[in-house]
Amino acid sequence: MATTPVAARNGRLQVLKTYKMYVGGAFIRSESGKVVPALSPDGKTTLAQVCRGSRKDFRDAVVAARKAFGKWSGTGAYLKGQILYRAAEMLEMRAEEMEREIVRSTGCSAAAARREVADAVELLVHYAGWTDKFTAVFGSVNPVSSPHFNFTYPEGTGVVVIFCPDTPSFVSLVHLVAATILTGNTCVVVASEKYPLPALTFGEILATSDLPGGVVNILSGQRADIAPTAATHMDVNAIVNGCEDDALDKTLHEGTATNLKRYARHAVRAADWNKADRPGWILDTIEFKTAWHPIGW
Repeated sequence: MATTPVAARNGRLQVLKTYKMYVGGAFIRSESGKVVPALSPDGKTTLAQVCRGSRKDFRDAVVAARKAFGKWSGTGAYLKGQILYRAAEMLEMRAEEMEREIVRSTGCSAAAARREVADAVELLVHYAGWTDKFTAVFGSVNPVSSPHFNFTYPEGTGVVVIFCPDTPSFVSLVHLVAATILTGNTCVVVASEKYPLPALTFGEILATSDLPGGVVNILSGQRADIAPTAATHMDVNAIVNGCEDDALDKTLHEGTATNLKRYARHAVRAADWNKADRPGWILDTIEFKTAWHPIGW
C-alpha cells in the first residue's frame, strides 16, 4: 500500500524522525543500515522511520547487557529502588509526549493513552518498592540438623530477553522490564513490531534517568528475525515472552533447551497489563542460592 509522509509544515516537507535503538546507553542505527516506515493506524501515512534490528544488533545488545550485569546486580537494593523511582519521575515529566506518541501510533483515544502512561508510572513506583523486599519475601532461613545457619536467597539470573506484545505496546513493556531488572537482571527488549515508537521513546526517557547504560537495551525490528537467535544464544539466561503468537512461543520454547534458559510466557489480556499484583513475575527471572554458616559459640 502506498503511503504518504505527514503533512508539510510551513510550506515545506516535514523531515521525518528516524528512531534509533537504545543499546549500552547509546542510540544506534542497525548495523545493516535498514529502516522501515512506522505507519499511522490506517496505514496511509508514514509517521517516522524505525531501524530494523538484525541478529548482529541483538548479539551486540546481549554483550552490552552482560557487561552491565555485574555492576547492576551488585548495586544496593535501596539504590536500585531510587533509580527505578527516578525513571518513574522522568516518565511523569514527559507524560504528554508519551501520550501523543501512543495516540498517533496506535490510534487509541487520548483518554486511553493517558491511562496507559499513568499505569506505567505506577508500575515503576510499585516495582521500585520491591527492590528491598523480594529477598525477604522469597528467601528463607531453613532448619537443618547441624550447628549451622542455612539461608536460601534469590538473585537475578543474568541477561533476560523480553518480547513485548503489540497491544498494549507501552505499559506491557514497562511492566515486564520493571519486574525483570529490580532483582539485578539486565535485559534486551524486543519492542512491539507493529507499534514500536512508544518503546523507542521510552529509551530516550531512560537515557535521561539514573539507570546505568546497558541495564535496559531496546531493539526494534521483526520478531521472526530475532527470535531464533535469542532462543539459542548461549549467553542469554532467560526469556520472557508477552506475546500471544503461538509460532513465536514454539520457536522460543524449543530454543531454550540449548542452554536450559528459563522461559516464561505471559499472554494476558490487554486490559490486564496494568495490574501490579503479579509478584510471581519476579520469580520468572531469579535463581535461588543456598548458603551455610557455622553457628559461633
